[in-house]
Amino acid sequence: MPVLLERRTRLPPDARSAGRARRILQEALRDLGDSDADLDIVDTAVLLASELCENAVLHAGTEFELALTATEDEVTVAVTDRGAGPLEQHLAQPRQRYGRAASHGRGLALVQRLATTWGTRHETDGRHVIWFSLARRPPAPATQAPPAPADGERVWTTAEQARWLLHVPPALVDRLEPVELVAELVRRLRELLDAQAASVEVDDGDGSGTRELVRDGPAQALRGPAVAVRLPMTPPLRGILRVVPRAGTASRSSGSADPDRTRDLAELIANRVAMAVESQWLRAVDERRRTWMTYLAESSELLGQSLDVDLAVAVVPQVVVPRLGRWCAVHLADDTGHLRLAALTHADENQLPELRAVLDPDRGTGLPAELRGTLAELVRDGTAPVRFAVPTDGIAVPLRARGGTIGALVVGRPDGRPHSPEDVVMVGDIARRAALSIHNAQSTAAHVAVSQALQQALLPRALPVVPGIDFAAEYLPSSSGSDVGGDFYDVLTVDPAHWLVSIGDVCGKGARAAARTGLVRDVLRVLVRDGRPLPRVIQMLNEVMIEAADPLQFCTLAAAMVSRRRPGGTDSAGLDVELVLAGHVQPVIVRAGGGAELIGTFGTAVGLVPTVRLECTTHRLAPGDTLLVYTDGVTERRRRREQFGPDRLLAVAGAAAGRSATQLVAAVREAVEEFSGDPLDDDVALLAVRATA
Repeated sequence: MPVLLERRTRLPPDARSAGRARRILQEALRDLGDSDADLDIVDTAVLLASELCENAVLHAGTEFELALTATEDEVTVAVTDRGAGPLEQHLAQPRQRYGRAASHGRGLALVQRLATTWGTRHETDGRHVIWFSLARRPPAPATQAPPAPADGERVWTTAEQARWLLHVPPALVDRLEPVELVAELVRRLRELLDAQAASVEVDDGDGSGTRELVRDGPAQALRGPAVAVRLPMTPPLRGILRVVPRAGTASRSSGSADPDRTRDLAELIANRVAMAVESQWLRAVDERRRTWMTYLAESSELLGQSLDVDLAVAVVPQVVVPRLGRWCAVHLADDTGHLRLAALTHADENQLPELRAVLDPDRGTGLPAELRGTLAELVRDGTAPVRFAVPTDGIAVPLRARGGTIGALVVGRPDGRPHSPEDVVMVGDIARRAALSIHNAQSTAAHVAVSQALQQALLPRALPVVPGIDFAAEYLPSSSGSDVGGDFYDVLTVDPAHWLVSIGDVCGKGARAAARTGLVRDVLRVLVRDGRPLPRVIQMLNEVMIEAADPLQFCTLAAAMVSRRRPGGTDSAGLDVELVLAGHVQPVIVRAGGGAELIGTFGTAVGLVPTVRLECTTHRLAPGDTLLVYTDGVTERRRRREQFGPDRLLAVAGAAAGRSATQLVAAVREAVEEFSGDPLDDDVALLAVRATA
């Protein structure tokens, strides 16, 4: 392939050599072609070559050679020095680097992204070469540009200067990151002005202060007198373009150092720089917004996973730290407005004890006066975040839910900076979500407490203590939450010689089932006290339930009148039992000598139909015999497709023959629990009556 253009130049290890190399390339490639594609190649070649030349000056510190070769198919640029390559530099400085030092490898990354091909090689004589090639489109007929002196420079007109400053080809702009575009613009400005250094400083308005976005030239040069031009950007963004003129030198376009010209060109390029900076800022804002949206969604999911108050409160600081602060505390208020420390976490666990001593109102000296007043104001009538300075800088926001304040969320500032306005907004959002989660958990806890109290109210507080009779009972609810079960048991002392033993299961759960359970138990007690026989009592109970006109709230019932045997007979020991089953499972009699049997005759459940069919059966409990009544949660306990069943119940009960009523109930309960490892899906009620004499 014929070579259209070839140029080699040696340059000293001087900070101005990179700019000189750029001008040489511009002059050499000026007549390469007139198409837009060739103009793009020129700008791209100049940009990448300047990165390689700056690397040679910065890292190698030796004389370097710039080589340019152009053919009809490609443009190749190579930079050769005698310094260490990237691998040697990395091995020589293996430590982590920060600030500008961390971006020294950006040049090769840019070459990799924009060049068609590129590579490095080490010569045997110690030279290190980095090269890249840019592919050209099929060119129009053109003549080879005459060689120009390596040091030849021409004077640029004002129009050429403006075009060089402002015209970065769109194809190149599309492939550059905003920061890279700003760096190229600043580099061009510095070259035109032959300035010592130029930089762009930006303040994002997030409280972190001003940062240096790009710099071209040595850092120490920026300490001298500079021309500063404000970047025209929308608040909260603020920025300054600084140019440090070279003292005692003349501009290569005007022939003299002209401060006005420096400011004019700086103001001209400031608009383009501002657009690139705002573009990068908007992109970062959009990325942060997406990140915050994901963070809020994940936080909401975490906060809504538990209805337990302690767990709901404990999650809140874990969500906040360390993203929004170094430490976080949750204070909850009681009915009197007194605050208690409910949860606390710190990014450094070693500081938790000391922090807890300061933030816990009930420990040591309590809250600092400033923070105590801040939290009291928030709980009383606060709606906006309040900043504080003790024990560290931070913000406190109220936890408000359902129109009331339930506490305060206190967040220490992030590491190394105060809370930004964006941080404050996010803390407020997390506080609202946390307050709703905690309030829901508190409401659920109150509801559960009421439900559990109602459940306990449906059961007898204590069983009668009667000589010659041993009573025992146990109740296992399928839920420890707000669902009130419909199972119940009761033992009523009718008179010194008679006791009503009843157990039942009302269809359904919840408040309606609890209300119907209370109705069944209380009506049964009242009717039995009037001396009516059990079948008549249950018939009248059925009439009361039918009048309620709620066929879905029917009840199965087992009622037994337990009586002492009349003294004076041939066999006065033991107990007599009259048993009526209204749709309930058959009880078990466990004989003292061993063995167990099901007793009773099935009848109609109460509350289903106006007329019930009932049959009363009589049984005798000899001394040592036990009557066991239970609900269907025992026999219908499942292990996959298998049920516990009556046969297994008889086997377990028979094995406990001769034991006390308490031991029999415990044996059956343990067998039911061991039968399946799954949680109970139905309530279990057990009641045993044992004749001891």
